[in-house]
Amino acid sequence: MKPIQVGLLGIGTVGSGVFEVLRRNQEEITRRAGRGIEIAAVSRRDTAKARAIVGDAAEVVADARQIIANPDIDIVVELIGGYGLARELVLEAIAAGKHVVTANKALLAVHGTEIFAAAHARGVMVAFEAAVAGGIPIIKALREGLTANRIQWIAGIINGTTNFILSEMRDKGLDFAVALGEAQRLGYAEADPTFDIEGVDAAHKVTLMSAIAFGIPVQFDKAYVEGITKLSAADIKYAEQLGYRIKLLGITKRAEKGIELRVHPALVPSKRLLANVEGAMNAVLVQADAVGTTLYYGKGAGSEPTASAVIADLVDITRLHTANAAQRVPSLAFQPDALSDLPVLPMAEVVTSYYLRLRVADQAGVLATVTGLLAGAGISIDAVLQREADEVGGEGTGPDGTRGVPQTDLIILTHDTREGTMNDAIAQMQALPTVLEPITRIRKEELA
Repeated sequence: MKPIQVGLLGIGTVGSGVFEVLRRNQEEITRRAGRGIEIAAVSRRDTAKARAIVGDAAEVVADARQIIANPDIDIVVELIGGYGLARELVLEAIAAGKHVVTANKALLAVHGTEIFAAAHARGVMVAFEAAVAGGIPIIKALREGLTANRIQWIAGIINGTTNFILSEMRDKGLDFAVALGEAQRLGYAEADPTFDIEGVDAAHKVTLMSAIAFGIPVQFDKAYVEGITKLSAADIKYAEQLGYRIKLLGITKRAEKGIELRVHPALVPSKRLLANVEGAMNAVLVQADAVGTTLYYGKGAGSEPTASAVIADLVDITRLHTANAAQRVPSLAFQPDALSDLPVLPMAEVVTSYYLRLRVADQAGVLATVTGLLAGAGISIDAVLQREADEVGGEGTGPDGTRGVPQTDLIILTHDTREGTMNDAIAQMQALPTVLEPITRIRKEELA
């Protein structure tokens, strides 16, 4: 049987990995797919660089639309990235009746509803295993392996850059800026790391997982997104003393009134497997009713790990290329006409527990006043840790403007409460004259 013909739009880090892994493992892949998979053409504006990678093994063009217009190409692999041109090319490929594989989580998180609807109408597949957690097959697990389950929640470390930074802060006591510089030096962080450190990259990924897990439309605009830039080495240290580690988590959860969709730093009990994922590794924890808890761990980025996921999608499409469109696995696991209208909850309605750090004047009655405000708001306290003034170091300005006032850190862990209630309580505490700096609030996830 003639090999299926693939066109690569973009051949940078991931594209070169796809080309190399497909070349190296061609025999094994063919045995699994039932026919060969051949990269027939690649596009890159710098054709010389593309030619240096593929040699004479594939046609090289500067214009990606030449590949889409080629009637011999069966599958288009989009590896350009971004929202604009990538969206146009993917929709044009779908309109031309070509299946699409993409590693572009940003594109699908923002324009996925439009793209999946177009693919359904045209009877072609859009596969995106490589868009979430690199080489970890989490999309396939959610879409197929766990199809018998009612998924309750997903929590994932799905950005290797931020996990590396947090590991460095914990292991070496570094401040955020220093740890970020080290990540950039080693190539884990981009020169402009905004999407990573502000949580946007993780939000793109958890948005896709949420849609598959709960059968809802892709709704990135409703995700709550908070990064790690405001975390301090002190909070990492205090969390450790309390038996927790701080991780940037992407969380989506089935709640009574809708779906939670959020990305933020969280305290995780140090005994949990997820708390022990270090460096640039990724891990996703899934809780479901029938199977219980499952964990998926591995490399979340890199040339060949991501290529592994792209090629897995190519194999799936090759197997189903001639199948009736109605018999294929839907892009978002649920049949398109069976998607739920469950709302994504605003963050103020989310219920979780909290770590609070207050820099306060070291004087009598401060702790009683703070805990009294929390009690008045109906917030139950789990634990309190008050540091001695000489452990914290430094002096501040007192409530009456007096300089040289001893100050201390007051650490409070709470039980579950509604976020909106906590917001109001923090505003009241912040207004106290004995609270000397902005209050640090980090959510706490037991993942039990």
